[in-house]
Amino acid sequence: MQGILERSDRATPWEPDTVGLPDARSESALARINDVAFYANARNEVSALARICVDLLLLHTPEETTGKHCRGCCLAWPCPTFEEISRLLG
Repeated sequence: MQGILERSDRATPWEPDTVGLPDARSESALARINDVAFYANARNEVSALARICVDLLLLHTPEETTGKHCRGCCLAWPCPTFEEISRLLG
């Protein structure tokens, strides 16, 4: 997730005139507008999702004194939340 954040921060914004759009699946102008909106916002949305994942993982880290419990939920470390997030991202 940290790598995604770093690449996203360095990337050029995705805009129709800088990246180009795939061929339209529909002749509808509204569908094309939706395509443009999707690609224009994708970089920010991916970056936001990566930040959420990083924040969740940082909340569910071992507590500092013994490392036996999660500092976020106080369950035994590694807690179910950390394990599930790690599984989904792995």
